[in-house]
Amino acid sequence: QLQLVESGGGLVQPGGSLRLSCAASGFTLNSYQIGWFRQAPGKGREGVSCINRSASSTNYADSVKGRFTISRDNAKNTVYLQMNSLKPDDTAIYYCAARRDLLFRACVLSAPSNEYDYWGQGTQVTVSS
Repeated sequence: QLQLVESGGGLVQPGGSLRLSCAASGFTLNSYQIGWFRQAPGKGREGVSCINRSASSTNYADSVKGRFTISRDNAKNTVYLQMNSLKPDDTAIYYCAARRDLLFRACVLSAPSNEYDYWGQGTQVTVSS
């Protein structure tokens, strides 16, 4: 079964940190760009960060720049999102998605959702005191 599985979410106080993981099963991530997205209650889905196949290109939403870091370990078939200095506004369900790329292109957060081939089920992140 081809799937992405997110983990690492939870409840954290403002200013705290979490590391989300996105693990692939049934396929290898090294042929895919990976994006992290989030959706807060009553809001649309927002692109948070992305990373290309070689990790030479990353992008971040303005709202998380300087606080979040995306990375990948192709040997472990996993992509990570390190989230520091968390704020209540970061509360959302976080999803990862894989976009097949044969050309080692730079990643862009504006890529349409239908260009992503696989989506995870999401992991809840709640930032609250």
